[in-house]
Amino acid sequence: MQIARTLEMLRKRLDDLRTKGETIGLVPTMGALHEGHLTLVRRAAAQADHVVVSIFVNPRQFGAGEDLDAYPRQLEQDSRLLEREGVALVWAPSPDVIYPAGYATNISVGGVSEGLCGGDRPGHFDGVATIVCKLFNQVMPDMAFFGEKDWQQLAVIRRMARDLDLTRPHVEAIHGVPIVREADGLAMSSRNAYLSPEQREQAAALPRAMKAALVEMAGGEAVEPALESLRDKLLASGFDRIDYVDLRDGDSLALLEADNGNARLFAAARIGGTRLIDNMPLS
Repeated sequence: MQIARTLEMLRKRLDDLRTKGETIGLVPTMGALHEGHLTLVRRAAAQADHVVVSIFVNPRQFGAGEDLDAYPRQLEQDSRLLEREGVALVWAPSPDVIYPAGYATNISVGGVSEGLCGGDRPGHFDGVATIVCKLFNQVMPDMAFFGEKDWQQLAVIRRMARDLDLTRPHVEAIHGVPIVREADGLAMSSRNAYLSPEQREQAAALPRAMKAALVEMAGGEAVEPALESLRDKLLASGFDRIDYVDLRDGDSLALLEADNGNARLFAAARIGGTRLIDNMPLS
């Protein structure tokens, strides 16, 4: 496995990988890898001849007061994990390689970026769309893989690819991979490492309360009372603040007042200084 830190190194290694027309699957990450990321890598390895993993903590998707400086950076440890998975190439550029002096371009995706995390984190999805578009242009993968925990992010990336007529990868080759969960149901996230042992135990209330709300709605309970019960359970379990709990269409992300056959429950809540997100289908 090789690690590229400059565009010249990246392009040379990609040319080497493509000498026989092999396909390349890209897994974009910000590092601090866990089993959820490795599941993406394994899915990519099952569908592509070679896997490229990018590791870049993107400053443009962190807002004021968010955890950019505290976000874990552990390239050596991550590289060992990826080498065991048979990854061909790690793309680990520095910020000045991605955003050189004078950089002035931004990609903004409307519609699906509004509300949910887009409402609580202004500019976040502009940063996501911009860096992912750059990664696509740099690597030119045949396919790309993203975790469904960040469902809205996946919707933004697919909309960007569709609207900009991207071909490497084409929108149909941008794959979502189901959420990987801990034994107690908490969605795996690099930010889980910020939780104290007590907070980590309290955090498991998030998937439990969401599942209970889904059962209520599937049983005929109106949406708003079920969501209010979810909010109350989270606060009673030790969460400090609820950013949102919404029922939305799984494709358009439009708010729903009743199940439309494609409904999905979204939640974001804070415990201590850590913001946790999750989503689950209604049916």
